[in-house]
Amino acid sequence: MFDETDIFRIADDASFEAAALTLFRRQALACAPYREYLDRIGIRAEEVNDWRRIPALPIRLFKTHTVYCADTPPEAVFTSSATTGMTSARHPMRSLAHYEEAFRRSFSTFYGDPARWSLYALLPNYLRRKGSSLVYMADRLVADCGSGGFYLDNYEQLLADMAADPKPKILLGVSYALWDLAERHAPKLRDTVIMETGGMKGYREELPKEEFHRILCDAFGVGEIHSEYGMAELTSQAYSRGGNRFRCPAWMRVAARDINDPFDLLPAGTRGGLNIIDLANCWSCAFLQTDDTGRVHADGSFEVTGRIEHADIRGCNLLVQ
Repeated sequence: MFDETDIFRIADDASFEAAALTLFRRQALACAPYREYLDRIGIRAEEVNDWRRIPALPIRLFKTHTVYCADTPPEAVFTSSATTGMTSARHPMRSLAHYEEAFRRSFSTFYGDPARWSLYALLPNYLRRKGSSLVYMADRLVADCGSGGFYLDNYEQLLADMAADPKPKILLGVSYALWDLAERHAPKLRDTVIMETGGMKGYREELPKEEFHRILCDAFGVGEIHSEYGMAELTSQAYSRGGNRFRCPAWMRVAARDINDPFDLLPAGTRGGLNIIDLANCWSCAFLQTDDTGRVHADGSFEVTGRIEHADIRGCNLLVQ
């Protein structure tokens, strides 16, 4: 019987491959949209013996199909943000406890015990809609930290609360809101990590990542900008501690594919479409072909450089090269 907690014991490439192939063969049978996709491209699950050759499901199918393979109803359905006229992706989550374990382990991998931090969340557009996995995650992490909170556009209160807080702080903000804060107040923040996510969401001009981070660094008086990479269709998150280089938890891998041939994986450092394996997607599909573009480096870290032309403008870390 498949045990979803096994993925959190992955310690090396060999255990990752074993877990990925086991989950692939189960989802190839149990997840109807993935099974149909594999049939259409002529892939027999028993003939795949390398995790790098596991086909990735186009992520847009989360908008048109129910990508779910548990035998019990989901405890929640997370949805992607969408502008007017766009369809939101839907990700049924069988177990909120499993989601919480995944994001807590991801966070702790890169930032240690949440209790040493205060987390301030500046996520106005996410708070104004239902079904945001990012809001759910931030809410639980604020509780784990024991200090911080959510803010809409009340920047003065946010800055006053942060100034009075003696603990090290993380300011997690959607990109356009951080830019607004930088323009209106340009506060010099002490003992604070600035972590951006979510892109401009159509509210502000898209800028090259390096230029945007320079604006934030100058305004906030920090040396680098951290980033969180996640989306409704994933259970896990990758984090960048500066320089737009994201790193994954042990149960997650990223590969770059040829944009014109989705089955051709590219060598390290070559720009292409990003495929993500998130083994925490135990009860949906763990093998996803995203509409983000980027580069994957030899050490497994990756950059996000933009979106594939004609892809919907949505998702975390929407960047323009």
